[in-house]
Amino acid sequence: MKTLIVNLGQSHYPIHIGPGLLGRADLIAPHLMLPKVAIVTNDTVAPLYLASLQSALGSAGIKSFAIIMADGESYKNRDSLNHIHDALLAERCERKTTVIALGGGVVGDLAGFAAATFLRGVPLIQIPTTLLAQVDSSVGGKTGINHPLGKNLIGSFHQPRLVLADTLTLNTLPAREFRAGLAEVVKYGLIRDLPFLNWLETHLDVLLQRDATLLAQAIHNACRNKAEVVALDEFETNGQRALLNLGHTFGHAIEAGMGYGTWLHGEAVAAGTLLAADVSNRLGWLSDVDVARITQLFFRAGLPIQAPDLSAARYLELMGSDKKVEAGHIRYVLLKALGHAVLSHEVPIPMVTDALTAKTGRFIGAANLIPQ
Repeated sequence: MKTLIVNLGQSHYPIHIGPGLLGRADLIAPHLMLPKVAIVTNDTVAPLYLASLQSALGSAGIKSFAIIMADGESYKNRDSLNHIHDALLAERCERKTTVIALGGGVVGDLAGFAAATFLRGVPLIQIPTTLLAQVDSSVGGKTGINHPLGKNLIGSFHQPRLVLADTLTLNTLPAREFRAGLAEVVKYGLIRDLPFLNWLETHLDVLLQRDATLLAQAIHNACRNKAEVVALDEFETNGQRALLNLGHTFGHAIEAGMGYGTWLHGEAVAAGTLLAADVSNRLGWLSDVDVARITQLFFRAGLPIQAPDLSAARYLELMGSDKKVEAGHIRYVLLKALGHAVLSHEVPIPMVTDALTAKTGRFIGAANLIPQ
């Protein structure tokens, strides 16, 4: 087991990474305020892992009840949030009752927002079961739900008391979900950790085979980068944390424009990252070789390297509702160089339009892996 600490000054919490952690109630118990927990999961994850978690908790004298949601990004909405609140109220949960999120990013965001808002805030533990959630959404305290006008527009910062990343859960992850998670892994190398990007290029083929040792190392490196950034900018006030959104401004527009769930989040981030790289290239920051290098890495990972054609006008409309809009201007996360991300709101609209019209520019001929 590898352990990282997210240090937020006056508070901190551990991230445990390793195989078989789902049965380690001894890792969970010290973070509970009452021996009763609410487990929020979905109808895909529950048959796989709910019984094991509840059995481990029960053996440690911890009572639990499950709140099982429908699976999918399209259910990350007010109705699902209210369903969780209703269940917590029906079970007479108190302010010291811990909510455990067992699942991927949708479950983590939903359960986290429910924990943040129920009784004005109850304790939260994240047990992510997808690669994307283990390397990104479970860490850092961002929670929320989607709105028809945009992704994650309604939410709250609510840090977990513990993140438990059991790498064995990745063995049951569908191939498409696994590949989508790699987009967020690559992101850390692109924005701030060039040695990690080099490492990923070297080891990607083995990672795709889900080698346990290399997967744990990749998750650890990704979480280390995320933890360091969150420690610098917990509430995204000084621009540091916003850099974690490389590819997300374009990507969120893809998700909303195509209909939530049509493209997986990581797939949209991959295509969005290549659009950001294209803009960075047009600004003279990335070379053609740099852009080709990013494209090749995503292609090898089985991720889309061509964005859907929503029209440039529709992209700009959707991106205008993004959380990173400031004083009416879209703030783009771009790459000054590989391993060096920057924020910019001074990108000329015609340049963005040209990139969007060309989709992924000179790489438009590459096959898109996602149905249009």
